Amino acid sequence: MAVGLERGGPLITSAAVVLAASFAMYASYASYGIVFLKMLGIGMVVVILVDATLIRAVLVPVAMRLAGRANWWAPASLRAFHARFGISETGSADNPHESARWRAESDETRSAVGR
Repeated sequence: MAVGLERGGPLITSAAVVLAASFAMYASYASYGIVFLKMLGIGMVVVILVDATLIRAVLVPVAMRLAGRANWWAPASLRAFHARFGISETGSADNPHESARWRAESDETRSAVGR
């Protein structure tokens, strides 16, 4: 989970900044007296920044930690689909080094988190 946050954090942050900046443009129309656009712009900026910081950086990791292995549950039909087409998170059978690297990163993450 820590690796996912580390790798995905910059993407989430940059997307939030771009969206907030684009909606802040509506707030700039406040000088023209268009109240609806001012409310829309300021509201969207606040919602996007709260979503990027509180929800995605705090609440989602906490919920995943509480749910444990239930996060990775898949229905039988989806597991069958993955097995049929060879889809796996641990790397392909053709490349055992990929799977070993993933396990090593996972072990390092668990030790860093304190499991």
